[in-house]
Amino acid sequence: MDQLSVLKVLNNNVLIGDHLSYGEVVLIGKGIGFNRKKGDTIERSLVEKLFILKNEREQENYIKLLPFLDNDLLEVIISAIELIKKKINTPLNEHIHVALTDHLLFTVTRLSKGMELKNPFLIETKALYPFEFQVAKEVIGLIEKQTGIYLPEGEVGFIALHIHSSIMNKDISDINRHSQLVTQLIDIVEDTFDMKIDKESIEYMRLVRHLRFAIERIVNGEMVVEPEKIANLLKEEYPLCYNLAWKLIKVMQHALKRHVFDAEAVYLTMHLQRLQKKIK
Repeated sequence: MDQLSVLKVLNNNVLIGDHLSYGEVVLIGKGIGFNRKKGDTIERSLVEKLFILKNEREQENYIKLLPFLDNDLLEVIISAIELIKKKINTPLNEHIHVALTDHLLFTVTRLSKGMELKNPFLIETKALYPFEFQVAKEVIGLIEKQTGIYLPEGEVGFIALHIHSSIMNKDISDINRHSQLVTQLIDIVEDTFDMKIDKESIEYMRLVRHLRFAIERIVNGEMVVEPEKIANLLKEEYPLCYNLAWKLIKVMQHALKRHVFDAEAVYLTMHLQRLQKKIK
């Protein structure tokens, strides 16, 4: 059994410990920090939760949140992150401990004051990240079961974005910005076609996912080869969809500040034509 010793007591129930294998770790347990001093050995039976925060800045930010968290909320957030790790089964960026804790503290505080944070990108998030969305629903269920706190459906979308951010090692602000961009592009499609797209339809799901992957390709500078004959055919056969595709590309190019390969217009035109055909 690896030995644990105290590095820094944060409060009666949380401390920074020294783990023989992992180095600095955050330890959670009822009364684990009471009357402790640096260098004390910690009995493993007292440790209810353990996680690693190697980054010093992450440690500092996490420590700043602790005074605002009651033990029940802290424990359920840590349990929620453990649930996410188990479901994802892949290493998560350790920033999720700070980001998700901060977000849920903010949400619970607002709800306690009768305020609710609306999520205008809920439907797009569900379409973009279906797996993360499902895991987020389980997190909401866990929080309600353990604390009695009911979180509105919009929170599923916010938590799903935090999960995706941690999996992909991307900043949550970039994830949010890309989700907003997808919403903007869908609005342009609806205005051009003069219709409301059924957000539950397979066509909508396909278009949203195509836009998501197109944004990722553009951000990563991935080259897409243009099938010239198909491009000319689409331009002649489906001028409305082809012109709309280019309009969307210009919006993406402006928002992302990246070059967009012409071939993106070809694949986007095909998706738009499929959607237009379906709604006629």
